[in-house]
Amino acid sequence: MGWWALAGAIFAEVGGTTAMRAATLPGASWAWWSGVVAGYGAAFGLFSFALAHGVGLSAGYAIWAGVGVALTALIAWVIFGERPGSWAIVGLVFIVIGVVLVEAAGQASSPRA
Repeated sequence: MGWWALAGAIFAEVGGTTAMRAATLPGASWAWWSGVVAGYGAAFGLFSFALAHGVGLSAGYAIWAGVGVALTALIAWVIFGERPGSWAIVGLVFIVIGVVLVEAAGQASSPRA
């Protein structure tokens, strides 16, 4: 259940960030800001729920941040036309590798039941 909440937190945070970008476009409706508040509120609530239901802080935060950054970059490219440069893509690859390493290290050091 905690891992589903973490996935929800990631999507809520990406949704809030996407709404923030939309809110800053010329002529954008102020309604986008309600999406920002709702997205970030849901993200923090769901992340707290995930932590309370078995997701470790180091792995959970690494996954949340890493996947959030990668999804946000993809959405920025697809929806807003903000194509990442070569170095940005390299950076995203390193973020994904880092998340995998943090998760692997967390599993290796977890106490066995």
